[in-house]
Amino acid sequence: LLLRNPQNLKTPEQQVRLEDLLAANQALMTVYLMKAELKTLWAPSTAWGWRSAWQQWLRHAHESQIPPLIQFAKRLKGYWRGIVSRVRWPMHTGQLEGINNRIKVIKRMAYGYRDSEFFFMKIKSVFPGNP
Repeated sequence: LLLRNPQNLKTPEQQVRLEDLLAANQALMTVYLMKAELKTLWAPSTAWGWRSAWQQWLRHAHESQIPPLIQFAKRLKGYWRGIVSRVRWPMHTGQLEGINNRIKVIKRMAYGYRDSEFFFMKIKSVFPGNP
């Protein structure tokens, strides 16, 4: 029940049971709410909006005084640049792997060319619209 999103609870009994669990344990309720708040960070409007929401989430995690939550926040803190990059350029890793593979093929075909400028022109011609 705790791992499910509230909208994915199938029966009213599950909803009541979840509410009872959260009411019985304040720390559990805090972590549950922080989980929901963290989930909303994955759909921001701008990178700057994400950054301020992220800093607010970190502040709340530290203010909660719950050691596992503080430790989790410290672990995530090191990845914030990568997460902001995902916000700014919403590209999946599958797309990036495809682009990298395509560049490898072009590089293989261009073996022996002395002019690196021509190589980059070939790459740009394969991916039009990208600067």
